[in-house]
Amino acid sequence: MRLAINIDHIATIRNARGGEEPDPVTGAGLAELAGAEGIVCHLREDRRHIKDRDLQLLRRTVKTKLDLEMGASDEIIAIALETKPDLVTLVPERRQELTTEGGLDVRGQMTKMTDVITEFHTRGIPVSLFVDPVPEQIEASHQAGTDMVELHTGEYANARREREVQECLVEIQRAAKLAKSFGLGVNAGHGLNYVNTATVASISEIDEVSIGHAVITRALFVGLEQAVREMLAIVKGSRVVSR
Repeated sequence: MRLAINIDHIATIRNARGGEEPDPVTGAGLAELAGAEGIVCHLREDRRHIKDRDLQLLRRTVKTKLDLEMGASDEIIAIALETKPDLVTLVPERRQELTTEGGLDVRGQMTKMTDVITEFHTRGIPVSLFVDPVPEQIEASHQAGTDMVELHTGEYANARREREVQECLVEIQRAAKLAKSFGLGVNAGHGLNYVNTATVASISEIDEVSIGHAVITRALFVGLEQAVREMLAIVKGSRVVSR
């Protein structure tokens, strides 16, 4: 089980005031030093947090794995092909949303997704699709030729009643098992925090969790390296407990 840290919110804080601080590239380095096994950033069309220069510097400095989240627009695809991240994660993107609100409708965009995945594969860049944990989207992702899926855990994170939480966990586990049966890698993320991550991380079919907001907000009080180490302990510890 790996922990990847999303650094978008560091850039959000920087952009709220303008200037150069806090620097998301420095944050990525600190997260790696603390044990993170991947760095995630989302280059949006409106550049609301990560900027082009951030991405260029991250490509030069990230030592673990650089995962570029992105919408499938021609402009961003061209930037990704030039930058060559270690992984591209295709996500739905709407200008008015505060954060990604749901998974891709791969089934409804099969031709487009297949074409985009093929384009990245011709340049040797693996692709992940951010999808809801439902069988039809997992099956469609496999048919489109993706290397892996990232399961959207937002519904689980937002569930308040125990019955709802357990139903969401069953869906996530079933989706992860189905993806593995197709030979896909399985990541998970969205809304995960210091309380709800352990249960998701304990699912043996999930290879990696991607966490941003919770770690960056925790870092305001304890520092980024400590915040990453605390989350890493939860993620790694969940596998020990589940055995």
